[in-house]
Amino acid sequence: MLGIAIIGGECPPPSALKEIAKGADLLVAADSGLIACEGAGLLADWIIGDMDSLDDQARLEKYPPGKVLFFPRDKDFSDTELAVSLLFEKGCDEIWLAGGGGGRVDHFFAIASLFEREKCPDRWFPGKEEIFCLKKGKTLKADLSPGSIVSVFPLGKEGWEAESSGLKWPLKGLSWERGHFGLSNEAAGPFEIRSIQGRFMVILSGDGK
Repeated sequence: MLGIAIIGGECPPPSALKEIAKGADLLVAADSGLIACEGAGLLADWIIGDMDSLDDQARLEKYPPGKVLFFPRDKDFSDTELAVSLLFEKGCDEIWLAGGGGGRVDHFFAIASLFEREKCPDRWFPGKEEIFCLKKGKTLKADLSPGSIVSVFPLGKEGWEAESSGLKWPLKGLSWERGHFGLSNEAAGPFEIRSIQGRFMVILSGDGK
């Protein structure tokens, strides 16, 4: 069951956001993510957050009151965390985030930190980039134009091992530790990355040159 949280900050363009949300079983807008959601012609199943960055509270009037979940501004969780928790609570076993690019760097790091958790999102579209959580035993396959940038970061607390094909610098045999990263690798076109041990964040940045 696929759940998508549309969050505040820079979002993919409306046409891209609509395409991303096409297969969603549940769509949650977190606070000002509702602006991007409606801008793409999408109707959120739930709206959640403290609504402190929503441009106009009147946006909420068209939604059933039971589908709008208000939280105090002084809370222990970010609006994005609340949206992700709601999707897990509703039974989603795959979760994507859309938005969260640009803006304050601490907000960006807070979202990225969610991927360090055992129960974490699977995919993130912060704007132009596409970010994957690659779990142990899984393979990521993609087809990018030659020279496109692919960066890899270890996640979680486990040991890490990965292998690849179609990248300029193969991942097989690399030693990974916390704080290590594979920055600015390049796709030759179609490529694969497989996690043999541990989880990895894989960032696809499109054309890198």
